[in-house]
Amino acid sequence: MPVITTPYLTGTPCWVDLMAQDQQAALDFYRDLFGWQGQVGPAEFGGYAVCRLNGQAAAGIGSATAPEGMPEPPTVWTSYLATTDAQATQDAIVAAGGTLLAPVMDVGSLGRMLVAADPQGSVFGVWQAVDFSGAGVVNEPGALTWNELHTDDIGGATAFYGEAFGIDFVPVEGDIQYWELKVGGRPVGGATLLENDPPGTPAHWLSYFAVDDVDSATDTVVKHGGSVLARPFDMAAGRMAVVADPQDAPFAMIKLGPR
Repeated sequence: MPVITTPYLTGTPCWVDLMAQDQQAALDFYRDLFGWQGQVGPAEFGGYAVCRLNGQAAAGIGSATAPEGMPEPPTVWTSYLATTDAQATQDAIVAAGGTLLAPVMDVGSLGRMLVAADPQGSVFGVWQAVDFSGAGVVNEPGALTWNELHTDDIGGATAFYGEAFGIDFVPVEGDIQYWELKVGGRPVGGATLLENDPPGTPAHWLSYFAVDDVDSATDTVVKHGGSVLARPFDMAAGRMAVVADPQDAPFAMIKLGPR
């Protein structure tokens, strides 16, 4: 099992979480789909649940709330990028043209976090680890395996994430519409153009979870009330599908190939 034992380098996706209108329903859905074990957490953390796979932290699921008089936030998966200094990263995000949605805050003794949007509108989180480093298991069935930026301005995204996090955007050879995101020379995610998404799709980060069988997992999503956004298909990295859970949060599933 690929267990994470070293700190995530700055700019590396280190965690994903979901803020759901019905937290318990989301916990039940992802338990049945990925085998996660999680329950509503302590009140001091707003009931936030850390879901575990084989005893290791895999992802978070919380309850979506909004200030009185404000619309409820959308139910979406949020990708968090690692940092060793959340305040300095917040300053760099603002200087690079990003927008703060939730400024730096302490999360007990676990770490520090903030939520922001890049200049193209993609929302992401930032996590500075203290007692909690982020995902403890990756790249195995049921765990996070890839984070992908969908944007209409690769040049702008390259400049922003480079300045704020030191992430390099490297074009994939032979594919003019896909870029690898690299930190310290190591691939940590990808980027693609919004023109490949359905019309009207806003800029966003898409979370990929590994599965043993994409077709079977897609059937499970539908059986439990979810929907299919892109039916299973083969591509360079393996076989994948894009789906949405019963509360309309989109995510991707992939069975990785030899690459």
